[in-house]
Amino acid sequence: MKLPIPHELARILAETPELRDAYLVGGCVRDALLGTALKDVDVEVFGVDYDELLRALSRWGRTDLVGRSFGVIKLTTGEGRTVDFSVPRRDSKVAPGHKGFEIAFDRAITPREAAARRDFTLNALMYDPRRETVLDFFGGVNDLEQRVLRHTSPAFAEDPLRVLRGMQFASRFDLRPAPETVELCRSIKEGFRELAVERVCDEWFKWAARSRRPSAGLQFLRATEWLEHFPEVHAIVGVPQELEWHPEGDVFVHTGHCCDALVSLPQWQQADERSRIVFSLAVLTHDLGKAQTTQRVEQDGVWRIISPQHEEASAALAESFLQRIRAPHAVIERVLPLVRNHMAHLQTISDRAVRRLAKRLEPETIPSLCTVMTADAMGRPPKAPAAPPMVSALLAKAAELQVQARAPQPILMGRHLLDLGMQPGPEFGEILEAAFEAQLEGKFMDLPQAFAWLATQADVALPATARESLRSRLGK
Repeated sequence: MKLPIPHELARILAETPELRDAYLVGGCVRDALLGTALKDVDVEVFGVDYDELLRALSRWGRTDLVGRSFGVIKLTTGEGRTVDFSVPRRDSKVAPGHKGFEIAFDRAITPREAAARRDFTLNALMYDPRRETVLDFFGGVNDLEQRVLRHTSPAFAEDPLRVLRGMQFASRFDLRPAPETVELCRSIKEGFRELAVERVCDEWFKWAARSRRPSAGLQFLRATEWLEHFPEVHAIVGVPQELEWHPEGDVFVHTGHCCDALVSLPQWQQADERSRIVFSLAVLTHDLGKAQTTQRVEQDGVWRIISPQHEEASAALAESFLQRIRAPHAVIERVLPLVRNHMAHLQTISDRAVRRLAKRLEPETIPSLCTVMTADAMGRPPKAPAAPPMVSALLAKAAELQVQARAPQPILMGRHLLDLGMQPGPEFGEILEAAFEAQLEGKFMDLPQAFAWLATQADVALPATARESLRSRLGK
C-alpha cells in the first residue's frame, strides 16, 4: 500500500543516496493505517552512522542536534516541516530509572532488530517508501485491525513507563490488551517507583487530551494492577452507589462511563488541548470523595446508599492525586473548583446563586462546569444519556447576568474610595469586601447604585469628608 508521504519528504528520500535504506517508523505508520493525516513523521535510517546522516540532511535544511545522544536529528525543511531522522541503536538496561540505559549505535542493525525494541506491535510497524510496502515483523497490522494492544518483545519490561503508555494508547485507539501483555505489566509493577514523575504526568495528560475511550485506559491500569499506584483513584473501585441513580455499577465504573461521555461532547472536542486536559481530569476525580463519604442509611424503612458532601472530599483527593503526578498549578487551580461544584445543578437557579457560583468557580467558568455536569449525568447506562434539565437554565441565567465568561468583577473599587477623599487603611478592605458581598446579593448593579448603597451603610466607618463627598455625588 502507498502512504501519503508529504511531497517534500518524498523528494528528500528519493534524491539522497544516504537514505537508500530509510523507513518511516512508529506512530506515523500506525496513524496512516488508521486513516489519520500524517503529522509527526519519524524516519529511521539504516546502513549509515550519525555523522554521515547529518551531512546528508544538512543539504536539505536546518538540522537540530538536540537528540544526538539518542541518535536523532531534527530536520526543518524549506517548507517549514520538521522531520525526526534517527540511526538505529541498541539499548541495554544497566541501572534503574529512565536514564539507566546504555546506548550503542550500530549501522549493522537490521530493521527487524530495530522494530523489536519498540513498545507495542502497532508501533513497531515500518514503511518502505521505495517499495511502498509496510514491514510488519510482529503482527502489528492484525493487532491494529483487531484493536489489540500487545507488547512487541520481552525488552518491553526494561522501561516500566511503557505500561502508562499502554494506558493512553488503549484509550486513544480503543484497544483491549492481550492477556500476556497484562501479565507482563503486572510483573514489572514495582518498576513504577523508578519513573520520573514528570513522565508519569505526561502520560496522564496524553490520556486526558487525546482519548477516544478513556475508560479503556482506566481498565488497563486496573487489570495490570498499576491503578494501585494512584490510590485516590484506586479507592473508588468497588464503592457502591444507589441503584436508583446509578444503575451502571460502582463509582469506578461510573467514572469510566463519565469520561467516555465527556469525550463525545462537542464542548470537549472543540476545546483547546489544555482545557480538554482540565475537563478530563475533573471528570476523572469528581467522585473520588465517595470512597470516604459513602454510607448505607435507612430512610422511611428503606435502606439507601448516600454520599453526603462528597464534593468537598473529592476536591481534596483530586488535589492529592494531581500533586502526586505533579500536575502544574495552572491545571490544578482549574480542576478543583469544577470538582468542588459539580453538584451545582441541584441548587436553585437564582441571580444571587449564579453570581456566587461564578465567583466560586474562578478561574473556571459556568459553561466549563456545565460540561463536567453533563458528562456526569450521561455516565449512567442504561439510563439514556442526557444533560441535567437545570444545565440549560443555568447557562441561560449566566448569559443573562453576563457571568458566563468570567466571574463578577467588583464594581466599587479602591480608587473610588480615594476619589471620595478617603485615605488608604485597614477600613478600605472591610468596605470593599462588604460592597462586593452586597453586589453578589444583587443590591446594586452599577457604580451610582454602589455609591447609593454605601450611603445607607451606617456601620461603615466613613470619614466626615468622605460622607460629604458621597452626599454631593448623590445630589443630597
